[in-house]
Amino acid sequence: MEIKRLCVVVMAGAMVALAGCATSDSANVYKRNQMRTAATVQSGVVEQVREVRMEDSTGVGAVAGGVIGGIAAGRNIGGGTGQIVSGVIGSIVGGLLGNKIEENVMAKQALEVTVLLDNGQRMVVVQEADQPIIARQRVNLISDGQTTRVVPSNEPFPAPAPEVSTAPMSM
Repeated sequence: MEIKRLCVVVMAGAMVALAGCATSDSANVYKRNQMRTAATVQSGVVEQVREVRMEDSTGVGAVAGGVIGGIAAGRNIGGGTGQIVSGVIGSIVGGLLGNKIEENVMAKQALEVTVLLDNGQRMVVVQEADQPIIARQRVNLISDGQTTRVVPSNEPFPAPAPEVSTAPMSM
């Protein structure tokens, strides 16, 4: 019974550590090495916004789950060669479960933003969904050569295009 408690404590600790290691993919968060680095800015209008899910896996969950599953199964199931086989199976199952738990802990809601730039080019950027971005909104794409982020512009929303009549003019 002591091993089972130890396994639960180790797995819980690994998940807390993983949550602490999660990096932000927000347009509002800069890493230290991005400070005082010049970036280019392109302006445009949001054509489409789609909600997506960002998933990431560092492998820590799979390793932790594999170790815990191997130890727990190897010590508690079978004897002799049976312990080795159960330990291997426990490692595989534990690794798969640990990886799945890590993916769920690290997953974030994100936005896939399609922007029609003022120069006519279209760009798509995926970033954390921590600020509202809507279709037809004026935005700036800020790029430092490695990352690009979409941020709301201070420019007003574009005016709707005037309706053009196709009816013949009467004289």
